[in-house]
Amino acid sequence: MRIVANFKHYKELNEEIFQAVQAGVAELTLEDVNGQRFIADCLKGKLKINIYGTPGNDLGMFMDGPTVTVFGNAQDGVGNTMSSGKIIIHGDGRDILGHSMRGGKIFVRGDVGYRVGIHMKTYKSNVPIIVAGGHAGDFLGEYMAGGMIIVLGIHNRAKKAEILGDWIATGQHGGAIYVRGNVDESKLGNGASQFPLTADDEIAVKKVLEEYCQVFGLDLDSILDSEFTKIAPLSHRPYAALYTCE
Repeated sequence: MRIVANFKHYKELNEEIFQAVQAGVAELTLEDVNGQRFIADCLKGKLKINIYGTPGNDLGMFMDGPTVTVFGNAQDGVGNTMSSGKIIIHGDGRDILGHSMRGGKIFVRGDVGYRVGIHMKTYKSNVPIIVAGGHAGDFLGEYMAGGMIIVLGIHNRAKKAEILGDWIATGQHGGAIYVRGNVDESKLGNGASQFPLTADDEIAVKKVLEEYCQVFGLDLDSILDSEFTKIAPLSHRPYAALYTCE
């Protein structure tokens, strides 16, 4: 089914999407999307949504199952608290992408903004995954409690000298960030440190990147032909001393 968004109010567009889903439509194509917010929020099941244009804030919020593909850029809050499913962005993602996500995957071909993966968490058997092909802004993985973030630096449209911003993994107490290349120690936030990849890490990263490369038509071997840096927490309670007393 095809819906032309153009300059429709986001409520009108989302009502059309909801009605189509209620009618049993399995695949939707949204054309001329122009910043409309809350697309695919709270949707469940194996629905596929193809978006042409630029979706607005909170794309896929609370989503549980669908696959959303954006043929362009996306604004803030992609995958906010999503439980499962997949969001594929062929352009750039912006700030707080993956905020509090507790499952599913977000694949971005280009750059991502600030505070990506903030409060991400593993929930039971659900392990949230974010892969960015380009640069990531400041506070990547802030307060991260679980899951996996991978930053590759291969489609760095921002032309940044470093593929990561400052204050990486500030307050991180779970999960891991994998970066293709070296990371300056001074960029790390409180409670995080660098570690060599274990054999299990290498297997997990390769598995995710196999899928990522298949989605975007990239060469896996050339991406893996570089060392990766792992960033993980030193403690599961990095700020315990600030909130407890003896």
